[in-house]
Amino acid sequence: MAEVKRLSKKKFFAYVEWDPVTKLYVGIIPNIPGAHSQGKTLEELNQNLKEVLELCLEEMEEMKDIEELPEFVGIQVVEVSV
Repeated sequence: MAEVKRLSKKKFFAYVEWDPVTKLYVGIIPNIPGAHSQGKTLEELNQNLKEVLELCLEEMEEMKDIEELPEFVGIQVVEVSV
């Protein structure tokens, strides 16, 4: 009998900005190379990020990097004078 591979769910956190020039939401998932996208709505951005993240994770799995995924800790605000 063939062994069934169980998939686990993992949450990832995206950094999202509004670009006033392109009028698009832009998102990046830190520490996952290539995991960035954009969308006209937050829903579209979320779907696009999900698709690109799945592709990035497939590539990482092939390279055996999937075991070393970063863990989200939090966000800090850094204030400087400009």
